[in-house]
Amino acid sequence: MNQPLAKQAYGKIIEMILSGSLMPGDALQEAKLGEALDMSRTPVREAIKRIEAEGLAVQEGRFLRVRQLTAAEVEEIFFLRRILEAYCARNATAVPPSALDELERRVRDLQKYGPGEDDEQRRVDDDFHRTLAAATGSTMMIGTIDDLRRRTCMFDHTQVPDRFQNSCVEHLEMIAALRAGDGERAGLLMADHITNARDAILGRLQTFPERADR
Repeated sequence: MNQPLAKQAYGKIIEMILSGSLMPGDALQEAKLGEALDMSRTPVREAIKRIEAEGLAVQEGRFLRVRQLTAAEVEEIFFLRRILEAYCARNATAVPPSALDELERRVRDLQKYGPGEDDEQRRVDDDFHRTLAAATGSTMMIGTIDDLRRRTCMFDHTQVPDRFQNSCVEHLEMIAALRAGDGERAGLLMADHITNARDAILGRLQTFPERADR
C-alpha cells in the first residue's frame, strides 16, 4: 500500500467535503473518486476508511455517504475535551522529565522545520495529548480523548494553518509548567489550548456558512 498516495487522496477528499464539492448525502464511491483524483482505487479505499473512522461518512444502504461535521458537534466535542484534558494536565506532574524532554525536542523541531510531509505534526500532537492522558492511569480516559480528537483531526495544519505555530508555543508552555510541578497552571493552559483549537475550527467552518449547520 502506497501510504503517501493514500494521504494525498485523504487530503483531497477532505477538501472536497469541506468546500462543498462533495455534499452531505453524496456517496463516496472508490471508482468515481479515483477517476476524479487520477488515482487507483487502493489509496482511495484507504482514504475513505479513514474518513469513515473520523465520522465524516456514514453507511447508508450499500454506500458510504458524506456527512458534514456541524458547529454544534464541534462545540460539544471541545466542551468535553476541555473538561477531560484540563483534568489530565493538572494531574500530569508525575510525567517523567525524560518524557517531557523528548516531547519538547520534537515540538521545537516542528517549530524549526515545519510540519513536514510525513504526518510528524500529527504524531507529535497525538503523543503529547496521549502522554498527559496516560498520566491519569485510566485507559478509559485515554480512549475517550483519542476518540474525541479523532473526530476533528481532519482540521490539521493544512486546514487551520494559523494554529500550527501557536499550538507549538502552547505545548511548550504546558511542558514548562509540568516540569516546574505546577499542575494547576498546566490545567489552565490546556483549557486555553483546547478553546483556541475549537475557535479555529469553528472559524474554518464559517468559511462555508451555507453548509456549517447542516
